[in-house]
Amino acid sequence: MQIRRREFLKLLGATVVSAGVGGIAARGGGGAASKPNVVLILVDDMGWSDVVCNTDNHYFETPNIDSLASEGMRFTNAYAACAVCSPTRASVMTGRYPARIGITDWIRPSEATVNPEGYEGDAGKEVLCPKNHVFLEPEDVTIAEVVRPLGYATCHVGKWHLGGSSFYPTVQGFDYNIGGTSAGQPPGYFDPYSIATLPNRSTGEYLTDREADEAAGFIENAVSQGKGFFLYMAHYAVHSPIQAKVDVIAKYEAKGLPAGLSSSAQYAAMVESVDDAVGTIMAKIDELGIRDDTIVIFTSDNGGESAFTDNSPLRAGKGYPYEGGIREPWIVRWPGVVTAGSVCSEPVITIDIMPTICEAIGVRLPAGRVVDGVSIMPLLRQSGTLRRQELFWHFPHYRYSHEVPYSIIRRGRWKLIKRYAGDKKHELFNLEDDPYEQSNLADSRRDKVKELEERLGIWLRHTKAKIPIPNPDYADKAEKKQVRIG
Repeated sequence: MQIRRREFLKLLGATVVSAGVGGIAARGGGGAASKPNVVLILVDDMGWSDVVCNTDNHYFETPNIDSLASEGMRFTNAYAACAVCSPTRASVMTGRYPARIGITDWIRPSEATVNPEGYEGDAGKEVLCPKNHVFLEPEDVTIAEVVRPLGYATCHVGKWHLGGSSFYPTVQGFDYNIGGTSAGQPPGYFDPYSIATLPNRSTGEYLTDREADEAAGFIENAVSQGKGFFLYMAHYAVHSPIQAKVDVIAKYEAKGLPAGLSSSAQYAAMVESVDDAVGTIMAKIDELGIRDDTIVIFTSDNGGESAFTDNSPLRAGKGYPYEGGIREPWIVRWPGVVTAGSVCSEPVITIDIMPTICEAIGVRLPAGRVVDGVSIMPLLRQSGTLRRQELFWHFPHYRYSHEVPYSIIRRGRWKLIKRYAGDKKHELFNLEDDPYEQSNLADSRRDKVKELEERLGIWLRHTKAKIPIPNPDYADKAEKKQVRIG
């Protein structure tokens, strides 16, 4: 089936802009300031269920995050662009799907600084997987690179994980890089940190507290200079190693874990420290009198790691194609624009962050590039819906010992998971009737599987996604067993 490019972009809601990079568009914010400040908080591995305002679970304590929700809009169908970290982080910065960028798996810090080509795998795998990009390409345009020409001060704090030292945040539009390296996790959460871009300061200091302090200092410095600012607060927490402050751990040990909840006092204490950091940043914004002039976006890069937290009632967790792996807490506060305490159920995804910020501050999207995300300003203003019917995911890699490469399409209530290996090639869920993905309807609704698979295929071709290929050296277990018996 052929489809015209313009029609396809309309179908996806993707945007191509041909005007100059960073050109000023008509004022798009509608808030008190013509160009509002932006604080983007991205937590590492925080699951949808880790935030109290999303669930009835009160073992965790997230009063500052909950307050943010009460003062802004909370999204109940918000997604990361991938179930693991680096691809989502690339999508946040660029507004582009990971499949288009080429970063479709987490980046190993030990990898080379040249993006690899070809496929990889061994005889024990049914398919060969495309090699993952190991850095964000310099020609990819980040949020920081869009806003800095407007006079914004730009700062990255915390985890970067989008390439080695030649591709750190300061190469991608950030004035300051505080803590960002190629690493996907810190060596430890207590000073001395052994993080090259974060000098040690006070022995025993907790990393999440330090990140919040650095963020607050940047905000104060930018305001004192009369500058607007973009702060990317990318916490290392709540990623492993699971380490927390002793007194906070003791509090959760004393509370006791509720029946049916699989978590730990250490993990809950890490969540509380992230919440404290949110409180520190919000307090600084209030102290400086810039609340009405500042957009705050809060979300996570993938679902909670099931070894450390319980994503229920959502199914599974980090790395998996189910809702527990990709659905995230997502809150936007912008006084005067976003109605306090509002809730939105329309699906949004991390590729939408860049175009939303661009519209809010009144700047065009990068020139001559497909931006897959759409601005969610109509949702924030409650003035309309999004011109988009579908969301997509592509993870062409093996994960853990049993998850095989997969792609996903969500269209309305329907979600199709397509796997490239194994016996269970398709899973189809009606998320409206079955939000926790308990009933696979693939066999009974072959018509819907066919429809969604065709649309998924169009998207994969359009993004030039790299697809797993059959492994010529693969011998399945049955064949190996016959060979041994013979």
